[in-house]
Amino acid sequence: MTLTRRSFIQSSAITALAGLAPASAAIVPVPFRFAYSAISWDQNIEEAIKVGQRLKMPGIEPFRTNVENYLERPLALKTLLDDAGIQMASCSNGGAPGDGKLRRFSGNFYDASKTSQTIEDHIKFVRDFIKPFGTINHFKMNPGPRPAGYDVSDAQIGICADAMNAIGKETLKLGVKLAPHPHVGALIQNEHEVRTFMQQTDPRYVWLTTDTSHLTLGGMDPLQIMKDYWPRVVEVHYKDAPRKLRGSKVVAVPRSGPESGGHGWFRNLNDADGGGVDFPAIHQFLIDRKFPGWVTLDLDASMIPKGGTMEETIKGNLGYLINTLHVDPRTV
Repeated sequence: MTLTRRSFIQSSAITALAGLAPASAAIVPVPFRFAYSAISWDQNIEEAIKVGQRLKMPGIEPFRTNVENYLERPLALKTLLDDAGIQMASCSNGGAPGDGKLRRFSGNFYDASKTSQTIEDHIKFVRDFIKPFGTINHFKMNPGPRPAGYDVSDAQIGICADAMNAIGKETLKLGVKLAPHPHVGALIQNEHEVRTFMQQTDPRYVWLTTDTSHLTLGGMDPLQIMKDYWPRVVEVHYKDAPRKLRGSKVVAVPRSGPESGGHGWFRNLNDADGGGVDFPAIHQFLIDRKFPGWVTLDLDASMIPKGGTMEETIKGNLGYLINTLHVDPRTV
């Protein structure tokens, strides 16, 4: 097998990770904790937990799809996590109608005739599944698909904002903050849509999850978005984008097809052609602001190098965190 530059960097990071003691003097303490996404394991959440346990990751963030088999018995899943020493950071709704493979779940946020079902489904998900864990303080959620024709009007953003306000008002009564996640290929993806949405949502009921890659792919500076909406940021996703997109002001992904949601455009923190995101600056900003929440390595199957595994992919990203940002997620 030919050793590419990308695979060499990843394998080097894995080797460094394996040999670096958590008590290294180079490690800088941070106020936040790290989680990893379970999306690439589909419904095999048990294997995702085993991987996190082996890597000594503090937290995990599954999608609703990942936990289909535990929707009526969340405490059974909590027991598995407790035994592994892992906390659920949040659980995503998925992002599109019917995203759950076994059960219907409405994700339409732009059609006023359908948002009542969306509101009901999301409140129920928080009440029946997220709330019983007792340790999850926010609901990271995607804003659903874009309408037919792709373009989103301000009126449709207003419908979405009204629905989010309604959901957030009820989930806050359950002790869970609503934290939407701008996402390329989804209803809220570019700077105009993000800023219009944030203006129209009530800061008492709606917060924000900032994904460094999705914001970059959507033509935004993720650090600037964090600064502008800092009081409302409750979770941050770390993943990179192509270096050529640093400073881009336009949506990078195509309007349709498998790449419209970012697949093929995401980069691992240690990828040779990454660098679209200024992680040292963002990381220092979070430290300076004493960010108390979760930072999630939001990695999906499209980011696994050919012939590799998600466990190896996470290790490579951990190597970057340790060697470049001087933080060891296993110790915070």
